[in-house]
Amino acid sequence: MTSPHQPVPFTADDYRARMARAAESAAEAGLAGVLVAPGPDLVHLTGYQPGNTERLTLLVLKAGQDPVLIVPTLEAPDAERAVGAPALTLRDWTDGKDPYAVTAPLLDAGGRFGISDNAWAMHLLGLQQFLPGTSYVSLTTALPMLRAVKDAAELERLAAAGAAADATYEEILKVRFSGRKETDIAADLAALLKQFGHSQVDFTVVGSGPNGANPHHEAGDRTIEHGDMVVLDFGGLKHGYGSDTSRTVHVGEPTAEEQRVHDIVREAQEAGCRAVRPGVACQEIDRAARAVITEFGYGERFIHRTGHGIGVTTHEPPYMIEGEEQPLVPGMCFSVEPGIYLPGRFGVRIEDIVTVTEDGWRRLNTTARELAIVE
Repeated sequence: MTSPHQPVPFTADDYRARMARAAESAAEAGLAGVLVAPGPDLVHLTGYQPGNTERLTLLVLKAGQDPVLIVPTLEAPDAERAVGAPALTLRDWTDGKDPYAVTAPLLDAGGRFGISDNAWAMHLLGLQQFLPGTSYVSLTTALPMLRAVKDAAELERLAAAGAAADATYEEILKVRFSGRKETDIAADLAALLKQFGHSQVDFTVVGSGPNGANPHHEAGDRTIEHGDMVVLDFGGLKHGYGSDTSRTVHVGEPTAEEQRVHDIVREAQEAGCRAVRPGVACQEIDRAARAVITEFGYGERFIHRTGHGIGVTTHEPPYMIEGEEQPLVPGMCFSVEPGIYLPGRFGVRIEDIVTVTEDGWRRLNTTARELAIVE
């Protein structure tokens, strides 16, 4: 069961430190600064979570300059209540005024800025029109590790989210699968995640029989039958941080082939986890898991990357994929989720969230990885 206690609250000093690190990272990357629109980056840096609308809200971060948050006047009271508000200066603009005229004095006229991936095109184009000498690059491209290294308070939240997902899995093993639709099991998963403290459910993949060969199959009206392999992949947000775990179960006793494929994926997942340690390139996690599956002749049936980062969103950098040479750093959290997918027949995936420690790694999901038999 999950712990009932609330996590240690973030403070204005926590957000002040995050904004300072972001500004410093931007300068080190040769950027004039960072522009952050409403979305996960803004939540991470300030604790403020407004709606993302046609009215410009924009955090401006530059090394050596106090952070400034541009907000519509009608939303200023909400911004002032954000935990990170004492660590920044609010500058509001009223309807009928040009928000880009308010923002422009904060920017270098010829500067190159990192900007949130989810910023509206109309806002980016508005800035470019007002300051034609500026240029922009997405934060995922310019500063992919902006949110990647978690502090102790963030790790506590991720661990709590992982424990809630684990509790959900333990309970779903008790329900009947045979004769029920995939959507029924998906609804059970969503309800259990909420029961164990999730404020938001992001996905409940239930891939039964041949549907399990589609890694991102959306639960449908297929009736689960005796003899089906069923891929379960579910997660969401608890205390503002993500969970994401996958297990594959079988309705009744598996065939020898089904058991063998599951055992191979379990071995690959273990190999991927054991490759984690500080300084190792992200791609090595993918290579370690993929090598096992390839050795057993299923390399072409492992059709996705081995993992993705997790934090205030359930998918974020870093990515465990060939070509990603970013070294692992203590505090990074990401999934390790190899799979084998046999079109028209079945699929298997096993996924845990792991975090990099000073001398290795630890799992944030601890439920059994053996093939569970359900009714």
